[in-house]
Amino acid sequence: MTEAYIYDAIRTPRGKGRKDGALHEVTSVRLSAQVLNGLKERNHLSGHAVEDVIWGNVTQVGEQGGCLARTAVLASDLDQSIPGLAINRFCASGMEAVNIAANQVRGGAGEAYIAGGVEMMGRVAMGSDGAAIAVDPSVAMDTYFVPQGISADIIATEYGFSRDDADSLAVESQRRAKAAWDDNRFEKSILTVRDQNGLAILDRDEYMRPETNMQSLGALNPSFQMMGEVMPGFDKIALMKYPHLERINHIHHAGNSSGIVDGAAGVLIGNKEFGEKYGLTPRARIRATAKIGTDPTIMLTGPVPVTEKILKDNGMSISDIDLFEVNEAFASVVLRFMQAFDVDADKVNVNGGSIAMGHPLGATGAIIIGTLLDELERSGKSVGLATLCIASGMGAATIIERV
Repeated sequence: MTEAYIYDAIRTPRGKGRKDGALHEVTSVRLSAQVLNGLKERNHLSGHAVEDVIWGNVTQVGEQGGCLARTAVLASDLDQSIPGLAINRFCASGMEAVNIAANQVRGGAGEAYIAGGVEMMGRVAMGSDGAAIAVDPSVAMDTYFVPQGISADIIATEYGFSRDDADSLAVESQRRAKAAWDDNRFEKSILTVRDQNGLAILDRDEYMRPETNMQSLGALNPSFQMMGEVMPGFDKIALMKYPHLERINHIHHAGNSSGIVDGAAGVLIGNKEFGEKYGLTPRARIRATAKIGTDPTIMLTGPVPVTEKILKDNGMSISDIDLFEVNEAFASVVLRFMQAFDVDADKVNVNGGSIAMGHPLGATGAIIIGTLLDELERSGKSVGLATLCIASGMGAATIIERV
């Protein structure tokens, strides 16, 4: 089978996902177009250079609706002969775009693809598209649906993680993110976002709160306790599914959960012939991809079974992986991953994660693949695994290897 290589990976800084955020004036299409232009310019692409643009975005409504990927191509400097495919696997959309592109290349369906994703959470509110699993009672009742925050608290309760455990991880995420920026570890991948006049409007992740400590987090109230215990009482639904739990321990809040932000990221993937044609040197090969479905109530445990699957399918063990990027949707997700595999925390999210820098839903999967690649190169390590939990009970993973 043809090898699929990563030739480049870039991302925008993440802006606060609200009206006073630095990126609020930029639409999803325009931000995506800037990423596409960045990849085109950095790699001197011309004409029908890639077979397709595969682009993830989660809330596919309004200005993020339609086939956003195709619109972004037309808004960019890429040739109009390049089509676009918009996909949605919730939080793993950006990763799934990369995985689909890699497998297309590996199967011989074209020499190269651009894959990634976008989410402008300050412009298009999460959940505004109306998901059947949440709003259709016939589906929600059958699946014992609860919101993700309740699911994160179920994980904490089921696997014994305390509020201090979660807060400690959050403080460390902030510390690592600041250290990474201070050390210019993201320099290779960051694309400065510019306005219509070409003026820079954001060149650094905006959401970070490096002053965060255990005391400041300790002052925050649990975010999901009210909806769990009082109105509308989701804890009762969770306990119907998990009757062995006496109660749900609500430990998550804004400080130990991922931030609502705006952002986009793209990855250039191609075979050997593509690289030779454009004079490009591959940075890594995509060694394996995987996805899996899991219990939709606890919902966010997917990184564990999908990692077990990708390792088994490829004859690998957890010790074969040098570095991990596990999306910090909630602190308990990462804590459970490290517990399940007995992984050293020094190998997981070494440059911080979504708790510190934010989680632009459709882009995050592509972001963490790029972050993983940069860190493998910086640290001189070889093999890395990126994985995310996914709404409604799924998991996705990608293994990359430096070349």
